[in-house]
Amino acid sequence: MAEYGDIRTGRHCVFVLHAHLVFVTKYRHRVFTAGHLGRMEEIMRAVCGNFECELVEFNGESDHVHLLVNFPPKVAVSKLVNSLKGVSSRRMRQEFPDLVRHYWRGQRLWSGSYFAGSVDGAPISVLREYIEQQGRPV
Repeated sequence: MAEYGDIRTGRHCVFVLHAHLVFVTKYRHRVFTAGHLGRMEEIMRAVCGNFECELVEFNGESDHVHLLVNFPPKVAVSKLVNSLKGVSSRRMRQEFPDLVRHYWRGQRLWSGSYFAGSVDGAPISVLREYIEQQGRPV
């Protein structure tokens, strides 16, 4: 059962939609430090805000990131993912020149694939705890 605090309303609907997203770096190279992940979270929070989504939880390791996103039914997850990956890749490249060596053919930071799972079976608190426990690099 969803936590009541997560219930949102739209013009013609009431909803609780969460997605667990995982993005991995191209060739699974170990790219990120804690500083990179901190800035990445800020960027992804802003992108989510533009889509009227809420980034509930964010964490990652040196070669991947996990996001827990609360989104309205009008948002296509594939479009949200495309924007999250595109904007974060572009901004990280601009702000952290040291990352440029990790941008492979086509100037891509992220692998072309991603994981998106609808969240319903496990309580949100359990999923949040899982994401919080990711081994963020030092």
